[in-house]
Amino acid sequence: MRRTEKPNCEDRDGVLFPKFMPTFLHGLIMLRLIVLLAKQGLHTAPDVTLRLSPGRYLIPDVIGALKVEQPYPTEPVLLCCDVLSPDDRLGATFAKCDEYHEWGVPYCWVVDPVKRTAWEYHRATGEPVRVADALHAGEYTVALPELFSAIEGK
Repeated sequence: MRRTEKPNCEDRDGVLFPKFMPTFLHGLIMLRLIVLLAKQGLHTAPDVTLRLSPGRYLIPDVIGALKVEQPYPTEPVLLCCDVLSPDDRLGATFAKCDEYHEWGVPYCWVVDPVKRTAWEYHRATGEPVRVADALHAGEYTVALPELFSAIEGK
């Protein structure tokens, strides 16, 4: 866990899994999510290491939380967001959402900045759903046109 070189790595029971390198569009969507969620009162940050168990550390692209435990959250946050990079696979990303849900995170969002699509994957429903207009996490909402406006023409 003390690695300082890039890329960031997730740790699943002692096996390190490097995160794919983000693109410019990936970064813009992460920034936009942070801004739009923070405006609604959530504590947000990119690339926060979450300690799901003593041997399991995952790093969502963006978290949204009512409060943030320091230095690494060991209690579930409200929302984990992952933005797809070109090498990411949707099925593997949904499997990561399953891990968040098992830990207790109620809401996960997956965003594809290239295809301008997004999915909600809520613990209560148990299935990812492609959304057409807005992403929802309880009372918190991000409209897709507002989210993707950051990358129009990029």
